[in-house]
Amino acid sequence: MSKKTIEFKTESKKLLDLMINSIYTNKEIFLRELISNASDAIDKYHFSSLTDKDLKKRNDYEIFLEVDKKNRKFRITDNGIGMTYDELVENIGTIAKSGSIEFLKNMKEKDLKKTDLIGQFGVGFYSAFMVSDKVEVITKSAYSDQAYKWTSTGEEGFTIEDTDKEKVGTEIILTIRKNDDDENYDEFLEDYKITQLVKKYSNYVRYPITMEKEKEVPKLDDEGNEIEDETKTIVEKETLNQMTPIWEKNKSEVKEEELNEFYKSQYYDYTDPFMSIWTNVEGKLTYKSIVFIPSKAPQNLYSEKYEKGLQLYTKGVFVMDKCKELVPDYLRFIRGLVVSPDLNLNISREILQKNRQLVNIQKNLEKKIIKRLEKLLKNERDEYIKFWKEFGVNLKYGVYDNFGLKKDLLKDLLLFETVNEDSYVTLEEYVEKMPKGQKEIYYGSANSKTAIKGSPQMDRLKSKGYDVLVLTDEIDEFMINILTEFKKHKFKSINQGDLDLVDDKEKETIKTLETENKDLLAKIKESLNGQVDEVKLSTRLTDSPVCLVSGEGMSFEMEKVMEQLPGDKSKSAKAQKILEINPQHELFQAINQLYKDNSTDLDDYASVLYNQALLIEGLKIEDPVDFSNKMVKILVKAANKGDSSE
Repeated sequence: MSKKTIEFKTESKKLLDLMINSIYTNKEIFLRELISNASDAIDKYHFSSLTDKDLKKRNDYEIFLEVDKKNRKFRITDNGIGMTYDELVENIGTIAKSGSIEFLKNMKEKDLKKTDLIGQFGVGFYSAFMVSDKVEVITKSAYSDQAYKWTSTGEEGFTIEDTDKEKVGTEIILTIRKNDDDENYDEFLEDYKITQLVKKYSNYVRYPITMEKEKEVPKLDDEGNEIEDETKTIVEKETLNQMTPIWEKNKSEVKEEELNEFYKSQYYDYTDPFMSIWTNVEGKLTYKSIVFIPSKAPQNLYSEKYEKGLQLYTKGVFVMDKCKELVPDYLRFIRGLVVSPDLNLNISREILQKNRQLVNIQKNLEKKIIKRLEKLLKNERDEYIKFWKEFGVNLKYGVYDNFGLKKDLLKDLLLFETVNEDSYVTLEEYVEKMPKGQKEIYYGSANSKTAIKGSPQMDRLKSKGYDVLVLTDEIDEFMINILTEFKKHKFKSINQGDLDLVDDKEKETIKTLETENKDLLAKIKESLNGQVDEVKLSTRLTDSPVCLVSGEGMSFEMEKVMEQLPGDKSKSAKAQKILEINPQHELFQAINQLYKDNSTDLDDYASVLYNQALLIEGLKIEDPVDFSNKMVKILVKAANKGDSSE
């Protein structure tokens, strides 16, 4: 047959331009696609040989890569099934005509087991034109004695002609483009780059991907001894891919050292993983996965630039590095991979189409991770605490996110420091230890356990022996407000509202005192000039003179978080400030006397008390200099009064 020129059967150049310029976002994908096609071709030969007696059974399958830097040629050769003339026209001459689909259809009709063929769309071959000025295909089918050469520059059409080829299989020859202002194509003629791309995208293709490489070895004398400081260059064929991925092995066969090395090399971590979770699901949805929990949180975990997601493989080919649809936000720290033959990829195989498969895999993985953490908490408490210290804040976020959608799933995994305990406790453990008569779960918010333990709001709680949860993370109060209660015990802030810890007799006494000192309390509020919303006598203080609490709703800690958010701060929600004074404290008696004496010092006392309460709450004093001056003034007067009394 002489050379024959054929136009593409579709809209030709217009559609081809779309294929090579729009479908793929990354030019290096071409090698993944061509290796996938070569793997498919070998699969076709292997599975056909199982039923076709005319086909010789073989075990020498190989995908061979070759770089000719001088002539800007890159070759990829397989010893698979090859193509006949008609198959060349149909599968390569028609864009989006997939030979793999036809082969699978025939396999199904013959009632044979479905094989893992990668190609589905018939467009992967055309990715070669992203990096090539010309593409040549030399192929010989296992069912034909004649070989053919297909040639195209990716424009209007292609040529096919008879050629000579000794062995069955396909050789694809790319003439690599020259560099331009926007792209570097020379890198695809470098051995190191080809090796890098194979390991990235095709490391787990089941057939050896080989390449000849130059290697320096010592020179030997006639007796076979190494000659000192003399070497020679030899060419050796090197296998670039691992072929058998770790997830294809039984977990029991994988040593911990091997798994740790896989994790560190795959995810660029210098420490061993904290935990690995394996999954192997077969059925309506088939997939395998290995999920790792790192030992340490990545440095940029909480930055906007951090990308969550699991690596995705299908049929041994790397598809995506960060498939975010597989990971809920609160588990964003996990690393790992999912391997499935059932995923619906888009035409470029670079991203996934939205589908129920992803949703189901995500749900299954999430449940498995949670169950593993529950088991760890129950059986290896110290190990769970290590995990909690690194990633506990993420679980708290999971409780709060989506209006508490996952709160029932996660609440039993929460750990808290408390005022009375030296170690962490769960909510279940807190409730079990509640003294008789305690109805609510109390919590305090501050920047440390020490601050809460020494806060004046603890006075009454200490006297009753009640424990208090310590909340130090910004997310904590938002999470607690979503939980609302645990085992029918409502959460109650010691920094907010009325604690309702006194009996009716004490309530009546405080009410009487407030009535008697109504004018004094009003005077203090007036003196503070709008800085507080209310001044009242406290039912929570027993030893401390004063404290500042917020009303129901927005708390001081929430206000601090909201203040950090971008936007107009004047429109930010504010916590209601209530100044509580201990009516039994001698300082109140002194203030009362100042009021009765109509002393101008009352304003200074009110200001100092308020600023003192702000400091205790970790809130900002608006005028530290004024606070200091008034404090000194009061101290000097007290000292002078003491001297005069002597």
